[in-house]
Amino acid sequence: MEMYLFRNCETYGPEPLGRKDVLVAGQKVLAIEDHLATPSGWNIETIDGAGLRMFPGLIDSHVHIAGAGGEGGPASRTPEMPLSQMLMAGVTTVVGCLGTDGMTRSIESVLMKAKGLRQEGVSAYIYTGAYQIPTPTILGDVGKDIAMIEEVIGTGEIALSDHRSSTPTVTELIRLATHSRVGGMLGGKAGIVNIHMGDAKSPFQPLYDAVEMSELSMKQFLPTHCNRNNAIFEEAKSYGINGYVDLTTSAYPFFPDEEVKPSRGIVELLKAGVPLAHITMSSDGCGSLPQFDKNGKLVKLETGALKTMFDALKDVVVQEGLPLEQALRTVTTNVADILKLNTKGRIAVGKDADLVLTDQEFRIVHLCAMGTMMVRDGTMMRRGSYE
Repeated sequence: MEMYLFRNCETYGPEPLGRKDVLVAGQKVLAIEDHLATPSGWNIETIDGAGLRMFPGLIDSHVHIAGAGGEGGPASRTPEMPLSQMLMAGVTTVVGCLGTDGMTRSIESVLMKAKGLRQEGVSAYIYTGAYQIPTPTILGDVGKDIAMIEEVIGTGEIALSDHRSSTPTVTELIRLATHSRVGGMLGGKAGIVNIHMGDAKSPFQPLYDAVEMSELSMKQFLPTHCNRNNAIFEEAKSYGINGYVDLTTSAYPFFPDEEVKPSRGIVELLKAGVPLAHITMSSDGCGSLPQFDKNGKLVKLETGALKTMFDALKDVVVQEGLPLEQALRTVTTNVADILKLNTKGRIAVGKDADLVLTDQEFRIVHLCAMGTMMVRDGTMMRRGSYE
């Protein structure tokens, strides 16, 4: 069993805890104190954290871990996510999804990729489903998948207000969301529905209609890509008062003239009165980032990277001036709370030992996932099976 004693770390849990010693063993955080004596009789490695900041490993709630894309034909399918892409981004937990292609790709492949990532030492969950409704599943129903398969925590990404959507009726959307919710209740999961938001007129209206015509709450949905253009972002300011708003980080570097910069988006949402607890960021990592003209013709295709989420976190603090403890919530505690990942997103006794230590310039020095050192002194200690 690996045991580590991190000393003199400026610790954010994500709330500021001050300079602390943190003891890790058996995949968990065992103790956090101003000073911890080294326990005798154990083989404990001490790591000096002086000058470093420690915060929870990031949770990326929207990653195409088994690949995605295909909008430009078979040769445009994106590959699987390698483990190193997570570690370079300070991410210790991912939630995988399918996306556009629920026709030639399968949920089973996403599930097996998540199991593989777990075997490699990080934490991975998945959504069942894809863009389409009726949506693909493993056991024939989204509720069964969520209730009975450990890694499945919700449904998604379901496409709305997009020319690639199956244009579900409000009744179909309600049925999908209620099955997801009940499956979550039975399995002790979030049972949330991750929504791909397109850029059609009034993009949030299907969600408003579903809530109006049922007993569902707006918090049954987690809409993403809410910064894909200024129009949808302005509507997100209103939607986010009572519902969740997820900003995508990987598209902005490729489409800066269209996308709202995610770090700036967080500040603008807060100014508009959106509660901080309702705001999250995700990367859309390994997904395809297509650009279509007004006739729906593909004119550009890029691939998302998980590292953009870490870069956006840095920009929120350095460029936008938001306190680190607030910025961290959008990629740690908020995500953990929304997705009911109860052992994630916090540095606290009994929580999973997912820790990132950076210098003052936000360079990753050490990374610990489930109590195992994955990055040490800036060097990656582990890679995926075929890296």
